[in-house]
Amino acid sequence: MVGVELLEDYTPGDFYFGTSRRTILGSGAGRTFTGTDVVSLSEAVSAELTGSSLAVGVLPFDTAGAPGHVVVPSTVRTSGPSRPDERKAVGAPSAVRAVPEPVRHVEAVGRAIKILRDGGLRKVVLARALDLEFDFDVPAQAILNNLAKDRAGAYTYAAGLPNGRVLLGATPELLLSRVGGQVVSHPHAGSVPRSADPVTDRENAEALAGSRKDQVEHAVLTEAIVETLRPFCRRLDAPREPSLVSTPTMWHLGTVVTGDLVDRDVTALRLAAALHPTPAICGTPTEAARRLVGELEPFDRGYYAGAVGWMDAAGDGEWAVSIRCAEVAARSIRLYAGGGIVPASDPKAELDETSAKFQTLLRAMGLDL
Repeated sequence: MVGVELLEDYTPGDFYFGTSRRTILGSGAGRTFTGTDVVSLSEAVSAELTGSSLAVGVLPFDTAGAPGHVVVPSTVRTSGPSRPDERKAVGAPSAVRAVPEPVRHVEAVGRAIKILRDGGLRKVVLARALDLEFDFDVPAQAILNNLAKDRAGAYTYAAGLPNGRVLLGATPELLLSRVGGQVVSHPHAGSVPRSADPVTDRENAEALAGSRKDQVEHAVLTEAIVETLRPFCRRLDAPREPSLVSTPTMWHLGTVVTGDLVDRDVTALRLAAALHPTPAICGTPTEAARRLVGELEPFDRGYYAGAVGWMDAAGDGEWAVSIRCAEVAARSIRLYAGGGIVPASDPKAELDETSAKFQTLLRAMGLDL
């Protein structure tokens, strides 16, 4: 029950990170680090940590355009997993607005597909948002509680942002963990919605596993992860075929990549900085894909599709990809959802995929939109 107590004690501005193994709650800011050079940021954080201290925080999608934000909390409490018994009420929004409108997202995906087919890019990830307005203060703790109750992702998280807002969500995807000399990454690419009907649900999973389009999309991602980690590792292992991974709302293709570090002074945050952004949330080649994202998306992603996690004084830690998330202000929330676009993508199917991904947060809020 201690993990549930930490969840109950969460207040906006705290750092919360819950997995099937542990719960971390960090409060207060003993020291704060910000910067757009994530390698220098990781080195500064490492130099600060001693003894049992932890660093926690977030990296933005565009590390050149927004600062990484890492805090050494004044107090840190840890426990086993948080498994609340009851859901909490959130309340209905007074207004909902899609950004962009669905038809505009379909058009953007169509433009991206044409650019991909003309050459120069292998993949780009396009996202859209839902803006929700409320007539009352948003109960962030209740949403976090419901995400944990739903077991909505392998990593349930909430982190304070430099603008005073909160990034909150439940992601299935591990960017990088380091324990001693071993590193693990669990990239996801290729998705289809779950179904309440068991037969249809299994058919959806089998169709994903057999989809040439999704296999190609996933191969691009795994290849990038392996090539980025290769200089840091004396051994790397990546299965030849991806596995099916499920959340309450989605099926994904995932591959567990493991490796042994050459140099144990290379920390979890340094490795996360090297990997981010992966093709799973940006595209490939990275810089060309990031430029196209900026051209086709009508908003700044901020810390959506960034990374969220923690690191200790030994350099061990976990950093998850900050998807299936929302940015929470006092009386508003912006939800994000995206999908990987390759030349074989279908614009309407990509719209449907983002709608399914919104369900992680909408379910936690008790909404059917």
